Amino acid sequence: MNTTEAGSLDGWMHVYSGKVRDLYVPESTPVDDDSWTSSPLDRAPVVLVVASDRVSAFDQVLTPAIPGKGAMLTGLTRWWFGQLQTIPNHLAYAEDDRFDVPPVPAEVADRATLCRTLDMFPIECVVRGYLTGSGYQEYVATGAVGGLALPPGLQNGDRLPEPIYTPAWKAPAGQHDENISYERTVELVGETVAAQLRELSLDVFRRASEIAEARGLILADTKFEFGADRETGIVTLADEVLTSDSSRYWDLEQYATAETPALRMASFDKQIVRDWLAANWDQAHVEYPPTLPHEIVAQTAARYRELLERLTGRA
Repeated sequence: MNTTEAGSLDGWMHVYSGKVRDLYVPESTPVDDDSWTSSPLDRAPVVLVVASDRVSAFDQVLTPAIPGKGAMLTGLTRWWFGQLQTIPNHLAYAEDDRFDVPPVPAEVADRATLCRTLDMFPIECVVRGYLTGSGYQEYVATGAVGGLALPPGLQNGDRLPEPIYTPAWKAPAGQHDENISYERTVELVGETVAAQLRELSLDVFRRASEIAEARGLILADTKFEFGADRETGIVTLADEVLTSDSSRYWDLEQYATAETPALRMASFDKQIVRDWLAANWDQAHVEYPPTLPHEIVAQTAARYRELLERLTGRA
């Protein structure tokens, strides 16, 4: 897995970079004398999550980046949190006197989210309203998805009788996430939390689906992450929410009228990148992916932008 180094930010200490996001904690975060016992994220009350313009596919960070991607995904996450205000979330505010928070640097303000640190659950809470992607492949092989039996005869892209919850285990860095049964989530986080994760995920998905449909969009599937509030233990929605990188959206009218499955399920995300790589990168013989062409970068940015504008109603 390739990552790109994060830049320094005044008042903030860089503590982690993933494929597409960088994490910072206040420089005032206490230093642990034994660096093996905990990370700064364990000691900091808040974290600054900065979404980069980097784009990843097939476990690789690609070049060039998608211009404006970080700001667009951050803007969409902020908008969704505003639509879901009754669901506890991890947003923090600089004026909260519980925290010693330096100003958010202007150079990342449009793509940074100030968050309370949570004790994260090792579960990706996947909800599917339509049968597609890896879920469809599993259904073809077994007649079920995530251990949940589905009616026979379903086709790729079909709407499910009702949304289903198909969790995954968040693997350590460098490993692939693993689809697991609900019973396995009980073993990992306990019966009470497992039930809360399932109920909250289905509830948020249903609310978001109604909002998206009113704007001419289908929310086909998505994934959520939750953590426990360190003061109250309340299960709290975290990370990016219902963005192009965590969700599959389709155009409602196009889904109803398109003549081919590919057009019916044209998604507002980086599928353009995935398709181009699949056609132009021989992973069996070439270690690193090729550089993305300008037109692929531009088309991907346009899809991200269109989704943001259609959902929020603003450019």
